[in-house]
Amino acid sequence: MEPRWPKRRVLCSGCLLFFIFVTGPVSAVDIYTDPEVIVQNGTTGVLRCTFKSSDVVTKDTTVTWSFQSNQPDHQYYKAPYVIYYFFSGKEYPGPEEFKERVQFIGDINKKDASIQLNPAQFSDNGTFFCDVKNPPDIAGTPARTELRVVLRESLPQSNTKIIIWAVCIAVFLLIIIAVAACFAIRVLHNRHDYEGCTTLEGVSSEAPRPVKKVESRREGSRCTSPSGPLQGPVIYAQLDHSGSKNSFHKMEPVVYADIRKN
Repeated sequence: MEPRWPKRRVLCSGCLLFFIFVTGPVSAVDIYTDPEVIVQNGTTGVLRCTFKSSDVVTKDTTVTWSFQSNQPDHQYYKAPYVIYYFFSGKEYPGPEEFKERVQFIGDINKKDASIQLNPAQFSDNGTFFCDVKNPPDIAGTPARTELRVVLRESLPQSNTKIIIWAVCIAVFLLIIIAVAACFAIRVLHNRHDYEGCTTLEGVSSEAPRPVKKVESRREGSRCTSPSGPLQGPVIYAQLDHSGSKNSFHKMEPVVYADIRKN
């Protein structure tokens, strides 16, 4: 007699096989948003959302934005509520509170599902959830963004002053470096000229100069000593042309002669 298997077990096995065949492999969609966005009341608030999917984006891709208020007296405080839905190239606005203010500014083909609130209101303080499904990539966790709508006085200080100070300091440092470089170049140039003059003087001192035996009358009171090594004392004699031995005339022409030892 052949054994009989319980029908319940056979049915469960069939259900399991059917489930695997229908669903097939499932991959996840990675969704990214800004952790926190601070917006001035009455201005446009941008909520960015991008995603990554291993499958090609098609008309079946869906984008869902939900909102949960952080104010206890708000109607969407207990659970998130859908405020925007995108499917098959069409937009489906949410409740009246967001219908006229939510605008889709992303591009599904570029995997961008961003929206904007115009204008942002204090009632928008809370958490916004971005969820994207790209079949067969349907698994994934919605990304969340904390929106803070504040007064202008409560906005974070701008980095403009810091940037201006940084630019001024950088320009000042560049000026100091330029001045130092010019000073260094000038010192090196002067040192080079000094070394060149010393070299020329040394060469010229070694070259013999011709000895002038007779100077002109205009330069009678000036004598140029020879630059070469002296062989003996130099004697200057003044001759008297009057013929007298004891007479000495200062106004007469004077002839200078060099008497050297051989």
